[in-house]
Amino acid sequence: MERVVIALGGNALQEKGSAPTAQGQLEIVRKTCEHIADISCQGYEIAIVHGNGPQIGRILLASETAKDVTPAMPFDVCGAMSQGYIGYHIQQALKYALSSRNKNYPVLAVVTQVVVDESDPAFLAPTKPIGPFYTREEAEQLEKELGYVMREDAGRGYRRMVPSPRPRRIVEIEAIRRLWDTSIVISCGGGGIPVIERMDGTLEGIGAVIDKDFAAELLAEDVQADILMILTEVERVAVNWGKPDQRDLEHMSLKEAAQYVREGQFAPGSMLPKVEAAMKFVRTYPNKKAVITSLDRALDALEGKAGTVITFQ
Repeated sequence: MERVVIALGGNALQEKGSAPTAQGQLEIVRKTCEHIADISCQGYEIAIVHGNGPQIGRILLASETAKDVTPAMPFDVCGAMSQGYIGYHIQQALKYALSSRNKNYPVLAVVTQVVVDESDPAFLAPTKPIGPFYTREEAEQLEKELGYVMREDAGRGYRRMVPSPRPRRIVEIEAIRRLWDTSIVISCGGGGIPVIERMDGTLEGIGAVIDKDFAAELLAEDVQADILMILTEVERVAVNWGKPDQRDLEHMSLKEAAQYVREGQFAPGSMLPKVEAAMKFVRTYPNKKAVITSLDRALDALEGKAGTVITFQ
């Protein structure tokens, strides 16, 4: 059986136009888990990593808004909160989807810490979008009043930007490995809770959001997965996106992907980290592959009928 690490994009947790509430998210997650259950029932061994961009943004906003009533929570604690409630929703929905297919299999979420480098240059240049979209006027007001770094995000509006350091080590990896053969594990939620490691071995939370695609790639390396699958809004990666000569890609070699990155074909904070994570995986494991596709074509992509496949050659 092939091992697959699945990275769930934001559209797997919240659809455009859907209510940004816990119940609204749960309804979307239930639909998402139908697709994941289908993959599991086809015999693939899977693990799940999810994003938390909209969720952690709302948690932070709520905490900061209520600071005069109750103390605001630090960034790393808000990340842990997002892991807990998103993981709970996926646990509940996936367990039900599996049971309805007569597959009684444990599903559990692990609150996961991920070590980052305190000197990572990402701390000097925030690039990770979190929270809701704002108009330019709203963004300027937030910059002025709260000191946020606000930037336009892929033509959809303005969002708050925070540091996004690269993941170095998954603290709970041994527990995840031990659970693999008996459970579907949800880990590294939101890219993991970013922590720095002191000289005495203690861990300390730090204000950042790790990109979930890079965290999923690191997990795929650590569990020696056969396939890294990154799910997003589109069926295939494209070059010349949004232009008359847009071209969807069925396959990219590592060399081709690197050339497209140099050309600036992929938007930072959107498709670029997905492609870079896929490149890192096949560079580490030249005999394995990464797949980028949409949630509704995930099983087809595993069978070679959809998606963009990234390989070493």
